[in-house]
Amino acid sequence: MPSVRPVLTRDEMRAADAAALSSVRHETLVARAGTAVGHAALHLLGGGYGRRVIVVAGKGSNGADGRVAAALLARRGARVTVIDAATAPAVLPRCDLVVDSAYGTGFAGSYDAPELAPGTPVLSVDIPSGVDADTGAASGRAFCATRTVTFAAYKPGLLQGDGARLSGEVQVADIGIALDAWRAALVEDADIAAWLPARPRQSNKWSTALGIAAGSPGMEGAAALCTRGAMAAGAGMIRLGSPGDRPASWPIEAVRARLPATGWSEAFLEATQKCLALVVGPGLGTDAATRQDIRTVIARAPHPLVVDADALTALGDVTEARTVLAERAAPTVLTPHDGEFARLAGAPPGPDRLAAARGLAAALGVVVLLKGPLTAVAKPEGATAAASPDVLLSAAGVPALASAGTGDVLSGIIGAFLARGVPAHRAAALAAHVHGRAAAHGWAEGLVAGDLPMLVAACLTGARTRG
Repeated sequence: MPSVRPVLTRDEMRAADAAALSSVRHETLVARAGTAVGHAALHLLGGGYGRRVIVVAGKGSNGADGRVAAALLARRGARVTVIDAATAPAVLPRCDLVVDSAYGTGFAGSYDAPELAPGTPVLSVDIPSGVDADTGAASGRAFCATRTVTFAAYKPGLLQGDGARLSGEVQVADIGIALDAWRAALVEDADIAAWLPARPRQSNKWSTALGIAAGSPGMEGAAALCTRGAMAAGAGMIRLGSPGDRPASWPIEAVRARLPATGWSEAFLEATQKCLALVVGPGLGTDAATRQDIRTVIARAPHPLVVDADALTALGDVTEARTVLAERAAPTVLTPHDGEFARLAGAPPGPDRLAAARGLAAALGVVVLLKGPLTAVAKPEGATAAASPDVLLSAAGVPALASAGTGDVLSGIIGAFLARGVPAHRAAALAAHVHGRAAAHGWAEGLVAGDLPMLVAACLTGARTRG
């Protein structure tokens, strides 16, 4: 993997800790961790002299880290009070910073953190106390951190559930723990240039051609948005088919594949033979005839395929979907949001999005991109090596993406990356990251799906320049 950041579950982190202790003393690891926390505290405080700091310390390693940080801050002139987490008062005195080292990644159960004076910054050690390291769920009243210093790797609970909100800015500190086995990783900006191949000088429009089946009466915009997203992400030729052949609002650059209103699957497969990947689903409709056409395309298309929106509904439940998808030989990416996931899997994703995506990918034998604030992309075969992740995560999503049509743009981006030769697992995860990063550079208020394609192009251009 070029540069993705490992994400370790509670059990994986415990195993890494145990392996490290075979060659490094526990006291050494605690000293390194506490020193990293102390320096982060000094940064938040703008210096230590005369600052009032309260350290809420538990009895385990997390508390020991906090006590090392307390000693470092005291040496820098801070006025430090260490309070035992088990006997902490309901309300803490006013101070300039609270260091939360009450409970770490091994926490289970419920915890009510002391109340703080409004505006008091909190620095959490490894994970905010009260947050589950795997799911991010907070039972009780967890600490709400300004910053969290976590050790060796991200934990899923820092990225999903309540933990994403409560962790603040996350800083990963290297304390000398080797990470030899991990199954999930967080995609970052550097991966855009690393994973997305540059277009060769001799390439032509068919070198990255994409076929799209999308749109129906009243949903013509879905076809346009998917197409524009794909063009912005590098699809050189779009063969766009909309049943009934409605050209309204189609991008002028797309080449129309004329499809009848019903029984259109054969015509679409014929029109897209030269394409290198396909997208099927956005705005197609859910009537019985359309569902059958969609299933035919899914079963018979020889290309890498993105199954999105109404095409997910056409698959039915997990048993029906498995039957249709079993006929495919080429890579397939499914892109459900939580509601679509529930219809396919028979139940909502639940608090652990990594486990949910893994489960559905394994059940269906395809790549599953589970959309959300934390997008989890799982491949069906699981981790193939000790440090070869089967789940890639994108935490780049922003609230502005909660707008109609943004998912259509995403499916176009995934399709374009597939057409550019990116393997399905990476193509889906990279598209989710680019989609989120592009939105983050747009309007904080009032962003609409039609704004995204040009933001996507700018994001890719910037990544290529930096790379």
